[in-house]
Amino acid sequence: MNRRSLLAAAAILPATSLRAQPAWPNQPIRLIVPFAAGGPTDIPARLFAEEVSKILPQRVVVENRTGAGVVVGTEAVATAPKDGHTLLYSTIAHSVLRPLFPRLSFDPVADFQPVALLGVIPMILLVNKDLPAKTLQEFVALCRAKPGQYDYGSSGVGGAVHLATELLLKRAGDLRVNHIPYRGSAAGMPDLLSGRLAMFMDVAAGGLPYARRGDARPLGISSAARLPQAPDIPTFAEAGVPNAESYTWHMVFAPAGTPAPVVQAINAAFNKAAAEESVQRRLTDLTMTLRSDTTPEAATRWLQDEIMKWETIIRDAGIKVD
Repeated sequence: MNRRSLLAAAAILPATSLRAQPAWPNQPIRLIVPFAAGGPTDIPARLFAEEVSKILPQRVVVENRTGAGVVVGTEAVATAPKDGHTLLYSTIAHSVLRPLFPRLSFDPVADFQPVALLGVIPMILLVNKDLPAKTLQEFVALCRAKPGQYDYGSSGVGGAVHLATELLLKRAGDLRVNHIPYRGSAAGMPDLLSGRLAMFMDVAAGGLPYARRGDARPLGISSAARLPQAPDIPTFAEAGVPNAESYTWHMVFAPAGTPAPVVQAINAAFNKAAAEESVQRRLTDLTMTLRSDTTPEAATRWLQDEIMKWETIIRDAGIKVD
């Protein structure tokens, strides 16, 4: 074959290769949520699924797969075909799988392709309203004066609330406060209100109503900036404890090995859904802040940073899942 023939053949290769790939999507897309239906992760997942279904020629169907924390649902995606028709909608829980479940049958990093970091939700720190602490610094002073005499609640061992609280306690000077885990925030909040617990960290959407009613005293928000929904509550850094920023975040994953054009197409569809005004209004109600850096590369960097941060906290706090 002469040089002219070679150049002509090379020119048609990309088009031929594209035609050889099956069109995506050519069947309904399963969006696996490894959390219970109706919960704080399921609600935005269904919101995105509904909106993305309007954008793509195939429906996005949410499938709740719970069990062993998020392990069962996550494993289902790790072993799914690498064609973009099975996706994972998960949270900070994905970044702590390796240290909390060291004998997994899959690799939370190597077996997944982060597609889009959709948004982040900060935590709010609440203390019992009768506690003699009006500010975060006053609460820190109380804990230092009486190490091990106060209790804090969380929505479960190794969850976002537990991790965020341990990060705050560490950044405040390795405070000794006893952890009391509950099956969800709703189960633990009555003990905060009654005085059984001194403090409880919760996702902002869940904790703000207690603060607004005066049922509990808010001392800080875990985000980098104040929440528009609660501009009077300072960030942890403003309240005197820097480097305690934390969120529960929402990310879409595909199985590793999914073709790059398909990953980009999924990313574009979810970003287009996030740009819808109706979606943004609903996410604001959930105190979720949409991200501006929504590329697969940015999602990968975020996940790597989160893994490093939380592996250290889990090790230092001795957190183990039974």
